Amino acid sequence: MAFNILLEAYWVAVYGFILKRCKNPYDAEDITIQTFSKAFEKLDLYKEGHKFQNWLFVIAKHIHIDQNRNKSTYINQSTCSIQEIDTEQILLTQQQNPTPEDLLIHAQNLDTLLEEIKKLSIADQKIIHLRYFKQLKYKEIAILINQPLDTVRIRLFRAKKKLALLIKQR
Repeated sequence: MAFNILLEAYWVAVYGFILKRCKNPYDAEDITIQTFSKAFEKLDLYKEGHKFQNWLFVIAKHIHIDQNRNKSTYINQSTCSIQEIDTEQILLTQQQNPTPEDLLIHAQNLDTLLEEIKKLSIADQKIIHLRYFKQLKYKEIAILINQPLDTVRIRLFRAKKKLALLIKQR
């Protein structure tokens, strides 16, 4: 229930914030989901007196930065061209030293989330693992599991929905 309240109150703001940064609705949705999962998991670390939305933005920003660091190439031909890349953002990503917030996000305990993921079917566990833990792109997952790209998107969407229900029931 608390998870749904957070989603309803802040989804649009966090999704919009990330969509402006990555300009890809699929990646923005994934990052937004990861943001809420991490925020819900570490809600006890939120410091009262700070704006909650800003705390979510920091988490989202760091997830986005981490994903960019892990990508072998920053340019995805299907979503942007060289002219569209924000060079200032690339420099910030490359030069940024880990902040205490970065270290906190990296050090988060995923036990609760992993428990809920283990309740999913093996196929759902696999697709979530490939997308969020191995951080593979949809195309890479499609090739790896020998399924069409649209099937991968649908399966991942359904798996995320099931996971959200499990978390909600908790």
